Amino acid sequence: MVSTTDAVGEFLAGIESAALPADVFCDDVVLDATVPNWRFSVRGSEAVRAELGRWYADLGRFGEIRRIPVDHGELVEFTLSWQEGGVPHACHQAHLIQLRDGRIATDTAFCGGRWPEPLLIQMEEARRAAEQEAVHVGG
Repeated sequence: MVSTTDAVGEFLAGIESAALPADVFCDDVVLDATVPNWRFSVRGSEAVRAELGRWYADLGRFGEIRRIPVDHGELVEFTLSWQEGGVPHACHQAHLIQLRDGRIATDTAFCGGRWPEPLLIQMEEARRAAEQEAVHVGG
């Protein structure tokens, strides 16, 4: 069995490697996911691994990552980028992970969506325009 800290670390390593380890989840784990325009729950280790396996089907790389300890677990926020069918993608997610006996008992996940390269370019252009406007207004 993995330790409390290792369960979350192994979960994150599994996201990047597109290979979620089974032993980090309790048998009765619950995934409570909020995704664009939808919310759903999945229960059970195999079902949760299958669902998250669809989310993290490709090798990825974390950009930003924050791990904040909370009672009985961690709040993890990250950006993740990957190639899907040769097209760059990215996402921004937060996971409130509750642990029991050193394994993940619940994962309350919030995902802003999967962004393909054209949308990433638009978002970067909007960010730059906002920065320029802030400089213009400020000085």
